[in-house]
Amino acid sequence: MTASGRPAGRRRAAAVCRWLFVPVALPVAAVSVLRALPAELPVLGVQLVAFTPWLAVPAAAALLVSFLGRRRWQQVAAAALLACQVFWLFPIDIREPAAEAAGGRVSLVAMSINAELGGADAAGIVGLVREGNVDLLAVEEYTPQLARRLTVAGLDGLLPHRVAHPRDGAGGSAIYSSYNLKETGVLPGTQFTMPVARLDLGAASLKVVAVHTLAPAGSGLDQWRSDLATVAGADNGSGPMLLAGDFNATYDHREYRAVLAGQGGQRSLVDVAASLGSRLVPTWPMRGYRLPGIALDHLVTSPDIKASGYSVHRVDGTDHAAVVATLHLQVP
Repeated sequence: MTASGRPAGRRRAAAVCRWLFVPVALPVAAVSVLRALPAELPVLGVQLVAFTPWLAVPAAAALLVSFLGRRRWQQVAAAALLACQVFWLFPIDIREPAAEAAGGRVSLVAMSINAELGGADAAGIVGLVREGNVDLLAVEEYTPQLARRLTVAGLDGLLPHRVAHPRDGAGGSAIYSSYNLKETGVLPGTQFTMPVARLDLGAASLKVVAVHTLAPAGSGLDQWRSDLATVAGADNGSGPMLLAGDFNATYDHREYRAVLAGQGGQRSLVDVAASLGSRLVPTWPMRGYRLPGIALDHLVTSPDIKASGYSVHRVDGTDHAAVVATLHLQVP
């Protein structure tokens, strides 16, 4: 190529980049507006907002294209979009547990798994419980068939105490524990059963809720919002509490952040993964859907609980991953 041809080639490349900027940046801008709106979104908006963390990739691409296209307004717009993504990737409103008070503490390992219509590999679940020395297990989409397979796989020997509501399909849930466990009710008005139990740790007790909200799809959007509000209301404002399960919501959903913020002046709650820097580790889909991974499964605690060792594990037979963490409760 001649020297005189190079400027013409660069101009053509810049023109192509200026046109390319629009299809790269427009989807980022559209979802960013939805993420920023302090309003209830329609079904499609709620579903798109769940994938907000992945917008950082096209936002960075838009910034690169804008500089290659040499248009100042595109550069400014792309920089603003990328700044929004960085702000949402590393939010400043993530809540930390309260400082440790004087006294001792008792620790336990908690785990949650959505078994996808009871199809999860029982041996795989029991293997995780055994290897991780799990003391507390919440199972969503817990069916009678899965209950029997878990017993055969040896779960009852590891976690002999159980609060169980098996149902065919997606509606059942259970809480297993190595500590004494007493059922205190179920959350009202939810489509899927969410049992509430009191875990006796000797020097302390822990309120546990096995969470499974309806997915925000089709006609289920209002129920999803109602379920999350009901979950938020499970906190009575005092004592250690754990909400464990499939929230069908990510940190980017306004409704989930409202759960963490507390309702009606109640205390703020802590997303264990977010507090430990693992908010973006996906828990769904582990198979089936060809979608970018997002975090729908959470361990949420009252602020008087410290957490450590958060991890995510694949289990055969389910499209959700298991989430595990060690919880440290203060005792007088």
